[in-house]
Amino acid sequence: MTLQEKEKLVVIIGPTAVGKTALSLELAEEFDGEIISGDSMQVYRGMDIGTAKAEPHELARVPHHLIDIISPAEEYSVAIFQDSATRLITEINQRGRLPFLVGGTGLYIEAVTHRFQFAESAHDQELRERLQRLADTEGVEALHARLAAVDPITAERLHPNDVRRVIRALEIYETTGYTMADYQHRAKQSPYDLLMIGLTMERGLLYERINQRVDQMIEAGLVEEVRSLLDQGYDASLVSMQGLGYKELIPYLYGEITLEKAINDIKQRTRHFAKRQLSWFRRMEEVHWFDLTDPASRPKTLQSIKQILAGKFQQLPNI
Repeated sequence: MTLQEKEKLVVIIGPTAVGKTALSLELAEEFDGEIISGDSMQVYRGMDIGTAKAEPHELARVPHHLIDIISPAEEYSVAIFQDSATRLITEINQRGRLPFLVGGTGLYIEAVTHRFQFAESAHDQELRERLQRLADTEGVEALHARLAAVDPITAERLHPNDVRRVIRALEIYETTGYTMADYQHRAKQSPYDLLMIGLTMERGLLYERINQRVDQMIEAGLVEEVRSLLDQGYDASLVSMQGLGYKELIPYLYGEITLEKAINDIKQRTRHFAKRQLSWFRRMEEVHWFDLTDPASRPKTLQSIKQILAGKFQQLPNI
């Protein structure tokens, strides 16, 4: 397949709170694009504030996909995302528009850009339940340490609180003798005519923005959003409820910790998450990186990105 025959795809990546949403809206508007969310949490309906979804007026500016598509009780996986996003990229190209895959979930993004192949492996419900009991009795750190001992690559990218995926990785290893990393085959070259834009900024400023964003989420009603989800019967053990901003507020709503501690926990874990995001993205060779630390240089940076995009796809911006 020649380059001209490949489907076009623009990817915008970067850590949380760096400014992906604002840039993607501006570029998608100007280059006749549609946005595909590459975030593993924005798929859930009713989880708006904590997942930092774009505001309704922003969503109305350009077509958006893979936002608000399932309930918090439904299961979602990288394989499901890969299938949906791949189909959408084809459909958007067929409409003569430009797809923008935007998000901070590294595995989800790379599963699409480099067509990870997820091999089927044996399932063992009894083993899953035994591992869950281990997490309940000895703590998530003990479970994560067990994974690190047999599959350090996967353990490095999974947070201890991501119990479901940690258990899945252990299940794969203990039932097959192979690690999850062994099962994820990455194509050396992307099947797409691909442009990857990476956003970064000085760490101190990024952490300050993260702290401010968390405060804004609390002011916007995040506590009430989590309370509403619990009142609707969504159990705290659900994968959706393990997301940043949700997991930390549940103990507060149960009267186990103070609101101040919950907020501090959200900020700290989000900062750690941003660090892991950058570690994942930094090893991706195809990314054009842009530093957004200095607000005064943003217009020049934006112009550079637009020039690269226009040159890559021989596409003039909308006037």
